[in-house]
Amino acid sequence: MIELSINILPIIIITGLIAGFIDAIAGGGGLLTIPALLGIGLPPHLALGTNKLAASFGSSTAAITFYRKQLFKPTLWWRSFVATAVGAVCGAFIVDWVSKAWLDKLLPAIIIGSALYTIVSQRSTHRLYKDDAFIQCHPCKQITQGLALGVYDGFAGPGIGAFWLVSSMALYRLSMLLCAGLAKAMNFTSNFVSLLTFIYLGHVNWLIGLTLGISIMIGAFFGAHSAIRFGEGFIRPIFITVVIILAGKLAWQAGF
Repeated sequence: MIELSINILPIIIITGLIAGFIDAIAGGGGLLTIPALLGIGLPPHLALGTNKLAASFGSSTAAITFYRKQLFKPTLWWRSFVATAVGAVCGAFIVDWVSKAWLDKLLPAIIIGSALYTIVSQRSTHRLYKDDAFIQCHPCKQITQGLALGVYDGFAGPGIGAFWLVSSMALYRLSMLLCAGLAKAMNFTSNFVSLLTFIYLGHVNWLIGLTLGISIMIGAFFGAHSAIRFGEGFIRPIFITVVIILAGKLAWQAGF
């Protein structure tokens, strides 16, 4: 088992702070944390489970912040909560059926695909609708979106916050700020539910996960408050810049 040595500790803390800040603003923190966990020597199954433990800290902090600022109404999204939870459990069990060799090959491809998708999907503009308009949305949208993204987050998860952000703008035509609130709430749901599944399967390094999680939580606190204070003009350039840099970095690593 990989121990939390003095050489690994700075990597974990710095990665967590940056990932938490970015993830709270635009999603995509997993694009940093999972490669970091793999880089320090954790096997893929353990890296995914440990990342769920850490990510639960950040997503809960960001979700609570958006809720307190009245940028997210849980009662309007109960179908999404249920569908996301069911999907996350299914995705976490799928991980346990996939061999380590396949995960070694599949995870980099998923990470790169997630980054490229967020860039391509960031081309349209969206109006700000009133929250009460969500009630009129067809329930199939929430259920389908929740199941699909819940399975993905339970199985792998890199870029899931960005997926929620982009798909919610497309499906519900909300502002980036409101979509960020929704993304964090659903991200916490899938993180927590899939974490319970990974704990059951024994795929969590607790010491590394808790250390990374506390770092992410601190970063998420500052990230969420920054997003709320400065709005979409602050979120959009960070979102685009982050996914371009990460996509280029991961593509270079995959190629060389």
